[in-house]
This record gives sequence, structure tokens and C-alpha cells, in this order.
Amino acid sequence: MRKIINERPHMPAPEIIQGYRDLLSIYSPSCVVADSQQRAGVMHSYIKPLERTMRFAGPALTVRLEPGNQVDCLDALTVAQAGDVIVVDAAGETETSIWGGLMSGLCKAKGVVGAVVDGGVRDTDETRDLEFALFYKSIVPRSTHTPYSGRMEPIEINVVMQCAGVVVKPGDIVLGDEIGVVVVPLENAEEVLAAARTLAEREEEARQKIKAGKTVEELLAEFGRL
Repeated sequence: MRKIINERPHMPAPEIIQGYRDLLSIYSPSCVVADSQQRAGVMHSYIKPLERTMRFAGPALTVRLEPGNQVDCLDALTVAQAGDVIVVDAAGETETSIWGGLMSGLCKAKGVVGAVVDGGVRDTDETRDLEFALFYKSIVPRSTHTPYSGRMEPIEINVVMQCAGVVVKPGDIVLGDEIGVVVVPLENAEEVLAAARTLAEREEEARQKIKAGKTVEELLAEFGRL
């Protein structure tokens, strides 16, 4: 059996993390961030939030599980920090839940701000009541074998992996809203944040001009895009 639990080699600066969290107050932050990195880093559209109002932004704590031999990912909590987003590569498995209400409760207590599971989850009523921001591929009652076998491996934590079509590294910025989930590589986080702030300001300016009666032609002449 294999168990790898790494500390994250790098973390974004606190002001960068806060900058992405500030974007959660604007319209469609996932779209703004995706546009700001030329459409890159967008997870497959099958990843959905449990509740439409759920939003999060934070550094990735990555978890990779083994296809066909999936276990509970409780070991992620041994290295999780307040503000983290747990991102789980569960191999896109739709018929085994690797995340339940107790895991949501433990994450909430530790200050984890959200989770993305490329696979199955359950106990969604409990997670909803906890108001924990959970994004997932499927909902299914069937658990992992961990409660029966007692095994907590194989599992790899804080490794480079793929989730819903996007490569995710430990410490990358992950942002999710009702529209989707986008990943910003750590090395580009400052540059993309600056571009996103500028784009958000321009979009708000365009909204105000629409309210003032500007036409499509006038808006395109001024902003170059809509």
C-alpha cells in the first residue's frame, strides 16, 4: 500500500490570497479570473456546487486517490490549514463517495474554506446545513471501503495531480462559484490577480454605461469587448 503526505513546498503570499477572496464580491469571479489567464485553468463543467450561493478562494491542498481502490481522505486534515481548499482527484469515479458530512464538519472546524471533488460525495443534507462550500461530480450513497476495511491508503497528499481536466499543484489558487471552478498556477497568481482586478473594474464601468443608455457600438468602441 502507498501513503504519501507532503507539506506544501510553497504558499501564496497572504495578500495574494486575500486579493482573490476579495474577488468573490464581484459578479462572476470565475469568469473574470478565467478571462484574465486567457481561458486557461477552467475545470470541466460537470463540477457543480452543492448550493448556488457557495463561493470560495484559497490555496490548493491536493489529494490523489487510486482508481478502483478509493479510501476516505481524512489524512488531508493532518496537514490542512485554515483558508485551504482541498482538491481531490478521485479519478472521476461517480459510484463511490469519498466525502461525507463528517468530513465537511471537520473541515469547517479547521477553517478549510471549500473542497472540490472530481468524484462522488454524500451526506449532502448535512454539508448543506454546515454551509460548507463543496463542489463535486456526483452524489451517491455508497461509501469507500475504509469504514469496513480500516485502510486509509493508498493516498497521496500535496502532490501534483489532475482534477476535472486541470493540472493542480499544491499552493495553486483555486476559486469557485456557481459558474465553475478555475485554477491559477502559484507562479502566475500575482499577475493574474492584477489582470482580474483591472478587468472587474472595466466590466463594472461598462455596466454603469449600459444603465446610462450606451449602445453596443459605443461600448465596443470604448472597451474593445463585452
